[in-house]
Amino acid sequence: MRILRAGDYKRMPWKNGGGETVEIAVSPDDAGLAGFDWRVSMATVATNGPFSIFPGIDRTLVILDGNGMVLDIEGRAPALLTTASDPLPFPADIPVAARLQDGAITDLNVMTRRAGLAHTLIRIDIDGGTSMPLTSSTCLLLCHRGALSFRRDGESGTLAAGDALLIADAAGTALEIDGEARCYLVSITTP
Repeated sequence: MRILRAGDYKRMPWKNGGGETVEIAVSPDDAGLAGFDWRVSMATVATNGPFSIFPGIDRTLVILDGNGMVLDIEGRAPALLTTASDPLPFPADIPVAARLQDGAITDLNVMTRRAGLAHTLIRIDIDGGTSMPLTSSTCLLLCHRGALSFRRDGESGTLAAGDALLIADAAGTALEIDGEARCYLVSITTP
């Protein structure tokens, strides 16, 4: 397990130059935008416009903060995403355009290379103690709001708002969590 502190995340321009992204984690470590196997990042979207195209990549997006945006995804009906919406999966290699509802938003993006990986993204609200089963080999838990403490296999630690926990060899184990927090769990698998 590795704690990733919010203050250490890498800031970089969007692939299309239209904004800035905050990279939480990427594999392999230090992979560029063309060479990652998987990537978890946050971005602030302040203007309407197209998403960057990532050939061979699947993406899931969820709104963390703000009043929402409409995604126009080629071949689909427009989708309104708000902080209450479920995470939305879509291919990252087709045209997608964003229209803001009322001001800037911050989103969480999970991307995996379609040829060898798949992912899921779920929102988890924690109020007290819980045991979270981990079903995939690689998991990332982002503490978006609040704070929590965790335990797994004799290791323990804490996450503040914005911090993340990256867990390798996670399948078949459980993470014990205490606290009050809104979290997002990313699970990355080999299909």
